[in-house]
Order: sequence, then C-alpha cells, then structure tokens
Amino acid sequence: MTMTSIAPFLIFFVAAALAAITRGHLRSVIMLATPVVGAINLWYLDPATTMTFTLVGREVLLLNVDRLSLLFGWLFHTAAFIAVVYSLHMNDRMQHVAALAYAGCALGAVFAGDFLGLFLFWEGLALTSAFLILARRTREAERATVRYLVLQVLSGILLLAGVLALTADGRPITLSPLELEGLAAWLIFLALGIKCGFPLLHTWITDAYPAATETGTVLMSAFTTKVAVYALARLFPGTEELIWIGGAMAMFPIFYAVIENDLRRVLAYSMINQLGFMVVGIGIGTEMAINGSISHAFNDVIFKGLLFMSMGAVLYRTGRMNGSDLGGLYRTMPKTTGFCIVGAASISAFPLFSGFVSKSMIMVAALDQGYDWIWLTLLFASAGVFHHAGIKIPFFAFFAHDSGLRPKEAPTPMLIAMGIAAFLCIFNGVYPWLLYDMLPYPVDYAPYTWEHVLTQCQLLFFSALAFALLKQFKLYPPELPSVNLDAEWTYRWLLPRVARRGLAVLSGVVAPIRDTSVSVMAGITGLAMRWHGPSGIFARDPVISMASLAIVVVFAFVLVVHLIRGA
Repeated sequence: MTMTSIAPFLIFFVAAALAAITRGHLRSVIMLATPVVGAINLWYLDPATTMTFTLVGREVLLLNVDRLSLLFGWLFHTAAFIAVVYSLHMNDRMQHVAALAYAGCALGAVFAGDFLGLFLFWEGLALTSAFLILARRTREAERATVRYLVLQVLSGILLLAGVLALTADGRPITLSPLELEGLAAWLIFLALGIKCGFPLLHTWITDAYPAATETGTVLMSAFTTKVAVYALARLFPGTEELIWIGGAMAMFPIFYAVIENDLRRVLAYSMINQLGFMVVGIGIGTEMAINGSISHAFNDVIFKGLLFMSMGAVLYRTGRMNGSDLGGLYRTMPKTTGFCIVGAASISAFPLFSGFVSKSMIMVAALDQGYDWIWLTLLFASAGVFHHAGIKIPFFAFFAHDSGLRPKEAPTPMLIAMGIAAFLCIFNGVYPWLLYDMLPYPVDYAPYTWEHVLTQCQLLFFSALAFALLKQFKLYPPELPSVNLDAEWTYRWLLPRVARRGLAVLSGVVAPIRDTSVSVMAGITGLAMRWHGPSGIFARDPVISMASLAIVVVFAFVLVVHLIRGA
C-alpha cells in the first residue's frame, strides 16, 4: 500500500470502529468530531494525493482527486454531519456504527480511481446501509432488508461482471467515460441503473426508505443514489438513452406519490422524480447540463434530507406516518412544521430557495439543445413535485384535519439538524455562487432573471390553484389506508405464484416420464442381472464379459462420431 495523505474514507472507518467500542457521551463526541475532522482533512487534501493497494496481483487505485469527487466529498461530509447531529437523541450502537461506515463507503466510492475500487465501496454501501433498515427492529424491516440486499448485491454482481468484461477486452479499468456499446458497458450501465432507481429498477427505494429508521432514511437519501449519480456523470455523460430514462423517472412517480398514504413513501417517490432531473442533465451532457445535475444533486441531499428529517421527527413523536392518521401537528410541533415548509419550498424550486438555482439550469440546458419535449416533461414534473412534496407533505402532516394528536416538539438534536439544513436551503438559494464555484465546469448562468422568476412563479401559482380547486370539489385523491401496486408486485407476488404454478404443471408432466424411466431402468437392471449375475453367462467367462463391454464402448464411440460428422 502506498499513500501520500489521509484518504477521506479512512477517517470514517476508524471512527466507526471506535464507535463500536465506546458508549454514551464519548461515542457522541466521536461521531460529531468525525465529519469535522474529515472536512478539515478534505480542505487540505492535495489533488495529487493517491492511495493504492494490491488485490490478487492487481493494483487497485482507492483514491483519485478531482473537482467532481471533491464536490461530492464536501456534500457527503455535510450530510454526515447533519445526520450525526440528528441522531444524537438516540443511543443505538448499530445505527451509529453503520452510519459512520456507510458515510465512509460513500466517500470511498466517489474518490475511487478505478472500477475495482468503486466495486469494493459499491458493495460496502449495500451492506452498511442494510443495517440502517434492520435497526428498525420490526418484522417488516427484516423483510425489506432482504429485498433491499437482493437488488443491491445484484447491482454489485453486474458491476463486477462489467469490469471483468472490460478486462477480457483488454480495456483499462480506470473511471473514464464509456460509450454505451458492448456487453461490458451495458452491464455497468445496468448496475448504475439499479442504484439510481431507473424505471422498473426503482422499487428498492420505495420499499426500503419507509422501512428504515428515522436517521437511516436521512442517510440513505443522501448517499446511495447520489453515488450512482456521480458514477453516471463520470462514466456516461452525454449518453442520449439517459434523457429518455430520466424523463420517465421524472414523470411516473408523480402519479404514485399523489395516491400514496405513507408520507415517507411519498418522499421516496419524490426522490425518484428528482433523480430523473439529474439523469436528464447527465444525458444531455453539455457543461451547463452536467453542472445543473451535479448542483441539483447537492441541493437535493439537503432539502430532501430536511423533508425526511421532519417526517422522521413526526414518526418519532407519534409513531405514525400515514397521512390519514396525521394532521393538526402544527399546534404542538411548530418548529418542525416551519422546517418542513422550508424543505417543501426548496424541492418545489421557489425563488430564493435552493431547488430554483439548480433545477432551472437543467431545463435551460434542455431548451438550448433543442429538447423541447423533455423541457415540457420536466415542466409537468415540476408542477407534480409541488403537488406531492411541496403541498401534500406539509399539508397532510401538519394541517388538514385535526387528528387529535398533541405530541411534543421534536428533540433538540433533531431541531438543530433541521435548522442547519433549512439554513443551507435558503443560503444556496439566495447566494448560489459559492456552490457554482465548486462545480466541474465554469458556470455562465444567471438564475435570477425576470424570465426565470416569472415563469417559475406562474407554474407554482397555477399548481397551487389546481390543488385548491381539486380539494374544494373533492376531486383530489383522499388519504386512505391502502396498498398501491408498483413494479415490485411482479416479483413479490406475481412471480412466486407463477413459479409455484409452473412447478405444479411441470410435476404433472414429469411424473409419467419419471415413472417410465424407473420402469426402463428396472428392466435394464434385471437384464444386467440375468447376464452378469452370479449365474449369468458373462459371470462364467470374464474374457467374454470384457470383450462385450469393449464392443459396446467402441460402438457408442463410432455412433457419436458419425452423428457429429453428419451434423
């Protein structure tokens, strides 16, 4: 192993080990200090820093620094600090250790210099995050963990298969842009697609996020999918297929989110919607589009984390998450309500909030490249996200009908964490140039023009008007206890039943064949005993027996050769 500086992920791995053997205030100090020390190390990290080690005779590049990896490094340190503060109210060793290790794997993935390094941390992300679901300690969480691991491990297998295909073709395994051609590129593309929540591969997000702990959901919304966005931006920029995929991702979750009752699952669908914007920008591939996707990933971690934190606080205080069971909480949780509204304004891209300064870059880039249809798609998706995340989440959780619940305000650590995230949502919206300076390419974009502001305000106004009218005339889907069928229905319900039915049919077909085979084998055995048994003719003369066996073998060999030549 060679190293010229401290790799960012090592600090978190060491801290996770220390958290595993400490308790109480000492563990809290370690957790708070870890992202702070990591950020100081990141500030002084030399771009020339490298870290390698040898694995099975091959050198693995674990650390490679550039502007893209540095931006995600700062993002993940920020998210880790906010999540650590948010979790200080609890005393759960499993969650604390898993959280630090998970953050370390996310940092390792974005600083990896080749595919082998990426693969190691890719699998680490799956394993460490699984404990954040399992820590909920419910039967449903256990089942969700298994389903989550199946898809995450499948993603890792596809990534490894793609890397092996690259090496078989004699191509380098450095993390450089790939053309979406050939088996290797498609395997890697699908691996990234699972992590990023491509359509039909997205169900782990809507399944696992609502099943995780309050802190676990915040961390998972920050790391796994954003690592996939990072990998897509590095490996497949300008891949046109991503434009179509991203457009679908931005659209279809809207309809599920509107009818969903579980508010954390609503946010999970909203996560896929926002990922769609990022994927579209990466697919367009211009400097403005890539900058828009990366800046939106940065902002999404903050405002989506804020929304998940506010819902986590509600779940922590009430034990409920269905919109039909909540309402009227603003009376006793006013601070949480205010922070949730800030997150809702940010994800809805209100001017002066963070979502506005990044989402608009992607839409302008689409128009600049002549993708009018995708611009219209994203415009509709923007209206949809305002409906389900900007209005539905705060409205049904804190307002709507009075549920009669009077819980306490969220614990102080939760409020501090939400306050930090809310501040960043407003700061990045009011002064986006600090974020713009960190982006991979120089930014020549002014978000606050009259055209941009008026267009967005009109969109928000008419979306709010539509919501109000739908509610007034009772046309908006009511919040009812229900189960909505998604693509996961095919492999959680349909495929097992089809498989059982198929096996039943197959057993009916196989049974006669099996009985016939048993009869034939019994006949052959009886014939063999007649000729080779103690009183058989071949038993009396071993020479004849061996000669007969040789004739049979030679005849079989000649027959096989004849059939092969004839073919």
